[in-house]
Amino acid sequence: MSIAEEVECLRRIPLFANVDVAKLKLLAFTSERVTFKPGETLFHQDEMGSAAYIVLDGEAEVLVRTPEGPRPVAVLGRSEIIGEIAILCDVPRTATVRARSHLVTLCVSKDLFFRLVAEFPQMAMQIMRVLAQRLDNTTRQLREALSQHGA
Repeated sequence: MSIAEEVECLRRIPLFANVDVAKLKLLAFTSERVTFKPGETLFHQDEMGSAAYIVLDGEAEVLVRTPEGPRPVAVLGRSEIIGEIAILCDVPRTATVRARSHLVTLCVSKDLFFRLVAEFPQMAMQIMRVLAQRLDNTTRQLREALSQHGA
């Protein structure tokens, strides 16, 4: 995949939609391309995060630990970002993520991510929207799970 294709992939991510193309080229150029085989783990729940991953190709499965074992809660694909919560909030990873298929990612360091947010305040607004949507989805799933178990 060329830098131009990587930039196009980045532009489809809501967080980066309003970022100047030159900055996206810099992001693509300074980020490390990391490939994972099916079943390979990107990171584990409760680890501290030092980077986020942008999916260029393939799918990743998001798993959370439960008393019954790991439970899949989402599948993420092309032009989606993974692991940004841990670097934004400086908290341990909220889930384990593993490659569901051959997975090609751009690994964005915490420092680079924060430089972009500082330069583009609209990114911070979009991050808040995305995190609020995820919180809403998680809260809804929790309510559904509790109602199914009669709690």
